[in-house]
Amino acid sequence: MKRALALAAAALVASVTLTACGGGASGGSHQPADPAGASQQADMQQKVDSAESAAAAAESDAAQNN
Repeated sequence: MKRALALAAAALVASVTLTACGGGASGGSHQPADPAGASQQADMQQKVDSAESAAAAAESDAAQNN
């Protein structure tokens, strides 16, 4: 169960990361042109950070239970 949770969290991180980056292969950093874009980018980064934290906690719990 915890492994499934960790995989789900990793999938969420990947999807949020690709969505935040636009999924393009243009390379370089993408800077939003307007303040609304900056706010959306900050929101996405917070979601990525939260998902990574959840994945790390799930992995830690799984390691303690094994």
